[in-house]
Amino acid sequence: MQPDGQAKRLVIVSDAWHPQVNGVVRTLTKLREQMEVRGFEVTIISPADYRSAPCPTYPEIRLALTHPLAIRARIEALQPAYVHIATEGPLGIMARRACLKNNWRFTTSFHTRFPEYLRERLPVPLSWSYSFLRRFHNAAEHCLVPTQSIHDELAERGFATLKVWTRGVDRALFRPQPDVDLKLPRPVFLCVGRVAPEKNLESFLSLDLPGTKLIVGDGPDLDELKRKYPDAVFAGKKEGETLARYYAGSDVFVFPSRTDTFGLVLLEAIACGLPVAGYPVPGPKDVIGASGAGVLSDNLQKAALSALEMGQVDPDVRLKGFSWEACADIFESVLTTIGSATAPAPRKVKSGKAVSAQ
Repeated sequence: MQPDGQAKRLVIVSDAWHPQVNGVVRTLTKLREQMEVRGFEVTIISPADYRSAPCPTYPEIRLALTHPLAIRARIEALQPAYVHIATEGPLGIMARRACLKNNWRFTTSFHTRFPEYLRERLPVPLSWSYSFLRRFHNAAEHCLVPTQSIHDELAERGFATLKVWTRGVDRALFRPQPDVDLKLPRPVFLCVGRVAPEKNLESFLSLDLPGTKLIVGDGPDLDELKRKYPDAVFAGKKEGETLARYYAGSDVFVFPSRTDTFGLVLLEAIACGLPVAGYPVPGPKDVIGASGAGVLSDNLQKAALSALEMGQVDPDVRLKGFSWEACADIFESVLTTIGSATAPAPRKVKSGKAVSAQ
């Protein structure tokens, strides 16, 4: 029996939160808004609540400095009906440990291909990283993943509790604006995102394309890429209406990443009427394959020029099925299916025998 007022009390634990600007933070921010509209009382446990230290190679990402017992005590004090662990960082690990100690049900989500990101920097085998992630997520009642392609890849790696969880876009902010002039030579090929090795930006910047190659974003590789590609335009990090105008004033959105699990920027570009060029990999394959709003090819130059020939796309037609309401619908259905967090969690079953989820 749940105490009065507990029925819609939701705790989300995330190592990624404001002031970071990335897809995880945007997703969780929009999710909180949607769940509160639906009557949920949402608490975010994040590094903003604790002393923190910068993450090596990602100084804008803060790692919370706290103790597992403190996280456990905080969750216990909140008496949530539902616990969702959004990331596999220090807070996520401590929250998972608390849930397993108390035999609480919980859900997780897979947002980032950290094994591939880590391999870009250190000689760590993918099998080691995925072994940790598989153990982390398989203890959950459900692990929410952004696309069917990611679902299938993780299933092949032994992840066992997967459910596809779509994403959305703010159509009031990101919209076609025909009168926007960026005062750059046309056509403008735009890329928005973190300027870091895993984004594969040099595959875009090295292309022979007419007009202007425009990068909007910040990150550790910014100075080096500015030096290496002086003909490209680097606008830095932009947000809100300013960012929307960069989209609206461009002609093609180029997405060179091969490791993103979704790419919210794809939806933002389409919402502004831009056709998309990218590689046929998870993320672009799911979004562009579902919307038809661009061209995917292993030859990125061919994809970019073919997308340019498409001209403006109609977001009302191309974005069907992608909304924050649909995102929240899936999330709520998962919560209500598994029941209260504090109800005893069933033991995981393997090879016909009950085993510990830990």
